[in-house]
Amino acid sequence: MSFQQQFFFVFGALLGMLSIGAGAFGAHLLRSKLSPDYLNVFEVAVRYQIYHALALIIVALCLGPFASSWFAAAGWSFILGTVLFSGSLYILVLTEVRSWGIITPVGGLFLLIGWACLVLGGMLTRQG
Repeated sequence: MSFQQQFFFVFGALLGMLSIGAGAFGAHLLRSKLSPDYLNVFEVAVRYQIYHALALIIVALCLGPFASSWFAAAGWSFILGTVLFSGSLYILVLTEVRSWGIITPVGGLFLLIGWACLVLGGMLTRQG
């Protein structure tokens, strides 16, 4: 396993683990403290984090037989997108400072770029 493949795999697993913890935190500790709107925002952050944790693990697995710059670009885009998207929503909810929401669409754009790179990697990369 290459360093980059291992990094994406471990980072994806850590994001997944943290999303489960964040989900439990939201369900058990924040439910009584947040408005329904803020709780919904928190749940969106958790959901997108787990989706992209799994996507990052898929990228790591694709990098094994298909060493492609498209897959590498997808991995870095998923990392940056998840940190910006989910991270800004977590901060927005926990601080109630709505201006953090300005960062969320930037994260969403990086997530879209990651998926586009994954599509291109799947279409353009040949084994061996």
